[in-house]
Amino acid sequence: MAIHKLNFGEFDEIDYHLIAIHTSLEDYRLAYFINLNLSLNLSKNENEIQINIKEGETKFSRFYYKNIEKGVSWNLLQNKNEVLELKKEINQNLFSNISLEVSTKVFLLPEYKKVDYFLKIENLDEEMSLDEIQSKLNAINNISTAYMVETNIIKSKYNLIF
Repeated sequence: MAIHKLNFGEFDEIDYHLIAIHTSLEDYRLAYFINLNLSLNLSKNENEIQINIKEGETKFSRFYYKNIEKGVSWNLLQNKNEVLELKKEINQNLFSNISLEVSTKVFLLPEYKKVDYFLKIENLDEEMSLDEIQSKLNAINNISTAYMVETNIIKSKYNLIF
């Protein structure tokens, strides 16, 4: 009888590249400028990325484009969002029975709290290099900086599986 062994390390393989983007642009404007400079067609995806924390749940916006001919997938992902929580204070003082709205910041990748967006590229072909993509992103006026993220050291990489 043959014994079949599964190595779970094979399932953890990372087959994508990640570029961090610092900008003050709204997500739809950033997607527009990326489309212009990289000749893509990023569009808003209805399947937003949902994260649940103890304060509540939030959804991160996602813009998606897949080049069917080359098999390359592009995802523009929001990294920062907020969870709004209503807290009702019941105290016997001047300000009794006040409802407070508390905002908690949530990050898609908490180890990169200063990053505004990530550009996730899957199955990148040799036609366009990562350095070329990075320089084209840095050429956009409203992007402060764009740089490569080492995907092997990301602790919360499971947030990027969707």
